[in-house]
Amino acid sequence: MASSAIRSGALVCALGLSTAAAADSIQLKLPVACEVGRTCFIQTYVDADPSSAARDYRCGSLTYDGHNGTDFRLPSMEAQRTGVDVLAAADGRVLRMRDDVADVSVREGDREAVSGKECGNGLVIEHAGGWETQYCHMARGSLQVRPGQTVKAGQSLGRIGLSGLTEYPHLHFTVRHEGKVTDPFAHGAPSGNCSGGEMLWEPSLRKALAYQERTIVNAGFSTGAVSMKAIEDGDPDGRAPDADAAALVAYVRAIGLKSGDVQSLALRSPSGKEIAKNRLAPLERNRAQSFLFAGRKRPANGWDRGTYQATYIVEQNGQVVLQRDLEVELK
Repeated sequence: MASSAIRSGALVCALGLSTAAAADSIQLKLPVACEVGRTCFIQTYVDADPSSAARDYRCGSLTYDGHNGTDFRLPSMEAQRTGVDVLAAADGRVLRMRDDVADVSVREGDREAVSGKECGNGLVIEHAGGWETQYCHMARGSLQVRPGQTVKAGQSLGRIGLSGLTEYPHLHFTVRHEGKVTDPFAHGAPSGNCSGGEMLWEPSLRKALAYQERTIVNAGFSTGAVSMKAIEDGDPDGRAPDADAAALVAYVRAIGLKSGDVQSLALRSPSGKEIAKNRLAPLERNRAQSFLFAGRKRPANGWDRGTYQATYIVEQNGQVVLQRDLEVELK
């Protein structure tokens, strides 16, 4: 799904824009039907470093070498199965598409099987003024548009999937201008600048899309052992904790943690007594995602009724940089 520059004056007229206005910039709507920071999360930004190193538009670590888009991830496969629409970010015309790649994580499938189809199922839309947007890793059979079709901003194009070169359900969203990749968070930013460039997102989105160094994607309680796979599937053990639970386990999955970050998770009884705690050594490197749990088995005399609380904390150089408080009532 290679890119191509759009220079057609006819397209500008068809979209009802003047050539002068269209050439200046583009305003983008959110390309996913979710709430950023609650039901979906930005995992990765465009790599702004032209060398073999990598940095995002804020000179942070939320990217990797050569990454050419913004990744909007879902919190679990359960959310993906429920269905989250991919939306056109702006008015335009569909250039090309693919809709026949299986939805299989590369952790479970064969990377060679998606060679040349790393985008998976997706499409490219051309917009006025030499702009393009590309949408990758969509669900097989979900695409609702075809090449040559005109689309309106906010129109459903299909659903987020797990196709192509991906390990988790997300939309990889790429913006190009005159055939060159640009970052919608910092279009035209000078090389090495950590705060310049033009934000291409429409103004109403800018608060929701504010840069977050670290983010909690999943957090909750389970009645037994918890694994990353169980959280990814969206249901750690199939039941909510109650007074008969064999165990009570708090868990958290976070993204964007940094080298040197120290994670801890403490579980307290209704009386405030700490009954379990897990504290990890400082991270040796930046981590795309991290997982932590803490819990204990049911006491011999059963659980005290009431509200149990858990606190997850991430510290960097002794300062709290991320915290989440959780609670569950055992009746």
